Amino acid sequence: MENKAIAKAFKLCSQLMELFNENPFRTKAMAAASFKIDKLPFPAVNATLEQLSEQPGIGKSTADKVLSLIHTGSFAELDALISKTPTGVMEMLSIKGLGPKKIQIIWNDLGIETVGELLYACNENRLVEAKGFGLKTQEEIRKAIEFANAAQGLFLYAKAEKAATPFMQLLTTAFPDGIHAFTGEFRRKCEIISSIDILTTAPVAEVAALLADDETYTLFEQFDASLQFTDAYAIKYQLLFTSTNDFATELLLTTGNEAHLQQLKEIQDPLPNGNTETEIYQALGLAYIEPELREGLEEINWAKDNKLPKLITFSDLKGTLHNHSTYSDGVHTLAQMANYCKDELGLEYLGICDHSKTAVYANGLSIERVAEQWKEIDLLNEKLAPFKIFKGIESDILSDGSLDYPDDVLRQFDFVVASVHSNLRMDEEKATQRLIKAIENPYTTILGHPTGRLLLSRAGYPLDFKKVIDACAQNGVIIEVNANPLRLDLDWRWQQYALEQGVLLSVNPDAHRTEGLLDMQYGIYAARKGGLSAPRCLNAFSKVEIEAYFTKRKDEVR
Repeated sequence: MENKAIAKAFKLCSQLMELFNENPFRTKAMAAASFKIDKLPFPAVNATLEQLSEQPGIGKSTADKVLSLIHTGSFAELDALISKTPTGVMEMLSIKGLGPKKIQIIWNDLGIETVGELLYACNENRLVEAKGFGLKTQEEIRKAIEFANAAQGLFLYAKAEKAATPFMQLLTTAFPDGIHAFTGEFRRKCEIISSIDILTTAPVAEVAALLADDETYTLFEQFDASLQFTDAYAIKYQLLFTSTNDFATELLLTTGNEAHLQQLKEIQDPLPNGNTETEIYQALGLAYIEPELREGLEEINWAKDNKLPKLITFSDLKGTLHNHSTYSDGVHTLAQMANYCKDELGLEYLGICDHSKTAVYANGLSIERVAEQWKEIDLLNEKLAPFKIFKGIESDILSDGSLDYPDDVLRQFDFVVASVHSNLRMDEEKATQRLIKAIENPYTTILGHPTGRLLLSRAGYPLDFKKVIDACAQNGVIIEVNANPLRLDLDWRWQQYALEQGVLLSVNPDAHRTEGLLDMQYGIYAARKGGLSAPRCLNAFSKVEIEAYFTKRKDEVR
């Protein structure tokens, strides 16, 4: 064990001591010991207890801990502190800009126990009101977490897309006569990707030279027909080279996953050539299959039977539901959110769903503040007509499955999004029954982010998806496709089952600021993978249609 590793363990111990408000003099002594060990003039692993004890700033007690670390990998005091610290809180200590005092607030005051939850809280603007935090600190923490995630080799699609666009512009500008296209999991709009794959007809050597001249990119592998490199965010790229004549065939072969390609080859192997992917599918007796669907599920059978769904697009959306404002934990006011939807996005309506009273951490609305918001909505609706703001709420699903407002309040909302935000550590039976009880509440309109997952950070609670989806079908409850790039929940793999059961879906941004409304595009990508078409999407309904839908549902409850 090197001195640096030993010093690191002592530093961790001092951080945990500070986190738990232990004696400040002992805490400082532990931190000082870390510094002294790092600067030892000899390897501690070869030293005796006496040699260590004789060093300035290192007494017998510290020397004992050093030897314990060398021989057992730890020491008693460190073990005791680690045993009472959640794993996610331990991980926070490695985030640049986060010290024990700030983590204390994050953990104890905000109830956040994982790095994934912390990133989500940054995106939802929840840190700015906490003591010692502000917008700048929140943004620095967010960037530090994203950089750490990048080092793991997996990336959210949304993050990769922001990096991929400028590179594609660079490539097309440098080689205007070439053909270039995204391919692989990136083209299929997978929610998590390992690399950005691009197929191109540009010359390999010239592309390699282009990369060598650009400090943004680092080339680390070059073959006759491919290049691999990374960018400043450690995102991996793979360039695949082909000829103009083979471009369509190679694009098809590199886009679909293995299961999709195997099913195609069962029809004809090798695959026929064509000038376009459409021609190749037609030669196989199939309708063209959109890239998002090429996952080896039902798409081949749909194409054979000419039953492929007409996939939803962003332009199909007429409004947006499940959004937050400064009434709870949003960045922008109700008026700012509404005007952005109306003037910038050209939408017909906004559903506002600020947090309910149980969500104290998010400034959830008391019944009195709900009434205050309704008054402002009425005034804005007069001013912005024919644009309309619908009165919604994101009501917390409590541990027993009930919602956190009485029925006489719930019935006055235009719609209710029911979501789980607390007590996430449930087994499958508990989680399933909790959601089903909420679904059976006659005032629940939409089931929000059904699993509570945070991609690359938190798996979400386990569910019997069929039971939950069947309950939604039986009770006429819509299931949300939460468009926040960290969620994309309901997972696209279960959306088709929901559609088969007659359940409507709603692509909801869960926006806490105006720019968050644009996340609906990522929800659309996920919904396309699930096979969603516009007629089966609630917020693709026109204002008149959704008004009628909400009215009919409320009448049924009465």
